[in-house]
Amino acid sequence: ETATLTKAQILQQASSTILSQANQRPQSALSLLG
Repeated sequence: ETATLTKAQILQQASSTILSQANQRPQSALSLLG
């Protein structure tokens, strides 16, 4: 049970990190273009 909980936490952290990076990239690209 603890292993599944740890895996779920890691997956949540990874997904949130990917989302934050994906949100930051368009803004930086727009600033470079602008």
